[in-house]
Amino acid sequence: MQAANSGEIAQRVKELRKRTQDSIERVVVGLGHVTDQLLIALLAGGHVLLEGVPGTAKTTLCRTFSMALGIHFERIQFTPDLLPSDVTGTQVLDRQTSNFVMRKGPVFCQLLLADELNRAPARTQSSLLEAMQERQVTIEGKTLPLPEPFMVLATQNPIEQEGVYRLPEAQLDRFLFRIQVGYPSRDQEIAMLDLHSKPTEKTPSISNAEELIMIQRMVDSVFCIQELKGYIIDLVRRSRTHPDLLLGASPRAAIYLMKASRVRALIQGREFMTHEDIQAVALPVLGHRLILRPESEMDGQSVEAIVQQLIQQVPVIVDSQSGSSKL
Repeated sequence: MQAANSGEIAQRVKELRKRTQDSIERVVVGLGHVTDQLLIALLAGGHVLLEGVPGTAKTTLCRTFSMALGIHFERIQFTPDLLPSDVTGTQVLDRQTSNFVMRKGPVFCQLLLADELNRAPARTQSSLLEAMQERQVTIEGKTLPLPEPFMVLATQNPIEQEGVYRLPEAQLDRFLFRIQVGYPSRDQEIAMLDLHSKPTEKTPSISNAEELIMIQRMVDSVFCIQELKGYIIDLVRRSRTHPDLLLGASPRAAIYLMKASRVRALIQGREFMTHEDIQAVALPVLGHRLILRPESEMDGQSVEAIVQQLIQQVPVIVDSQSGSSKL
């Protein structure tokens, strides 16, 4: 990001955030904080795992989000009998030419909703690994690139235990965020009833793929001083030695933490990131990567509490010459 236009880009992203919020609030009530995190993940080039009980508008939010941003949306309902080829595609025989032709699966889109991902077995879940990490799919030995931008929004119900397959750590680590979608407040539920008493409005597009790709390419140029990079690494490394954790955060978590922090700075209208950006995205980035020890879980410890402990225990040391305070 060049110094001459960095402020302009930051303001543009801030305005995009507001327009996205306004557009989605016409259809979905009470999920503004989730919309913010979806936008951060998309602009950071990451994927999101949405967790929540049924009926909290997760699917509606994902569809409305894609319509507002003007990107191609596809939905896959994951079930126990879903095959990997149902996701990625396969070669099929053309009876007219007697040749095999490529039939692309629904993964060839810009925003893929993997609904109830944990209802499919591991072999089907793993069909998304290459797409999520490398932005490509290999079918019958042929590698095909995916459209840009590409994002996976996966949902799962954390309450149900029967007929579900737990996501492995390798797959969880590929999600930038895990977002908890809870119940709305009483006033928000009343507003929801008012909204659904009116004719449904078509969500207008307030952006397009070209604008989103341009912003994605500018994210890594958001200014970050060396001390904040050290702060990110210290947070991640401290998680690996925390006495209540069986598994700490991976190096990929550090990369995602910095990317998400940079995008959060942009949607706030800034062309530089601060320690507050890092702390604001720490829980959705780290929460699904940390595994509690069984004895700590039995003692009532939670991942959310441990992330707050890490934030409190790891000092933010910033060079006084940068104009920032030392915490």
